[in-house]
Amino acid sequence: MTIQRPIPPAPGAPYPDHLTADSPDAAQDRPAVVLQVLPALGGGGVERGTVEMVQAITRAGGQALVASSGGLHASSVERAGGRNIILPLDTKNPRRILANAAKLADIIRAETVSIVHARSRAPAWSAWLAARRTGARFVTTYHGAYNENVPFKRAYNAVMAKGEIVIAISHFIAGLIQQRHQIDPARIRVIHRGVDPAIFDPALVPISRLMALNESWRLEVGPPIIVLPGRISRWKGQGVLIEALALMRNREARVVLVGDDQGRRKLVAELVAQAERLGVAERLRFVGHETDMPAVLRIADVVVNASTDPEAFGRVVIEAQAMGATVIASDHGGAVETIAHGETGWRVPPGNAQALADALDYVLSLPIEARRDMGAAARQSVIDHYTTAVMQAKTLDVYRELLG
Repeated sequence: MTIQRPIPPAPGAPYPDHLTADSPDAAQDRPAVVLQVLPALGGGGVERGTVEMVQAITRAGGQALVASSGGLHASSVERAGGRNIILPLDTKNPRRILANAAKLADIIRAETVSIVHARSRAPAWSAWLAARRTGARFVTTYHGAYNENVPFKRAYNAVMAKGEIVIAISHFIAGLIQQRHQIDPARIRVIHRGVDPAIFDPALVPISRLMALNESWRLEVGPPIIVLPGRISRWKGQGVLIEALALMRNREARVVLVGDDQGRRKLVAELVAQAERLGVAERLRFVGHETDMPAVLRIADVVVNASTDPEAFGRVVIEAQAMGATVIASDHGGAVETIAHGETGWRVPPGNAQALADALDYVLSLPIEARRDMGAAARQSVIDHYTTAVMQAKTLDVYRELLG
């Protein structure tokens, strides 16, 4: 099914309500133009989702534009069939937000943009103002459990609930939106994040890639490997896992922390000191950023998500499940939806090192066949519910709904 746009309006005029892609007066041969707006094209989940939708829009017959300040994934946008528009959208300065709104409005008119899709708060304010000025349809994706720890933060976050349709990346986030912003539930669509099971496929990771990781991480063959993927941050729970390692009955297990410290050298030093104080430093590895995540998840005997704050969704959980890995995650946020406790993984109370240690000991004591069976069930759950293709199709449905 293609996505098509109505006849573009005159500059500054809104789209007439009666013109849709199916109307006799519509320009049926002209593709819909979708403009996604975000601060920058770095390496996170928001950026990855943006590129995935560029691919989907293009395949559906539309035209995909991405406005951002650029970054690592800019080339990925082009390869997926989209076009980059460089704007200084990575700013929270009110004057620059207003200036960006004017620039986006000009782009919307020049490119006859049908839909503006905002994915982050500061650029969303610019995009919302531009959509109001031009009559373009406005949709947002509420990607995070944005904190409200300073005055007026809720008002700042509220722009993500201003979409004509608001995409929530989990039921947890959908509930948060209603609780904080009291919008009509009919405007919310829950569209979970997804993974590509053709990339995250255990059958496609050769032993040579696993051996390369083993050597890079300086791990001996034999002891079980516990992997926590995630940037080094207090709320990601690396400290909880280090404490759990010291509490485990299994004294052979090794913990590998995979993720960039993003300059948090002081925190890394604290974690190293914690491991030394608890006597587990020799069983702990900090390996930094790894590009071969399928191999990282494949080599793990257990993949842990120990976040102390709720994850809005937690893509690493479904990536690990797609690889058939055994997963233990904190029992809150998106993991409640993606892990059926005791069937496709385990959930433990957040921040509870003893509960995590007990779960790790239990899982590592299971016969390998039992863990493989659970891994197979977890992979099937991902294929059924949490693929990139499902996310793309549901988002295209939102676009079509906005176009009439």
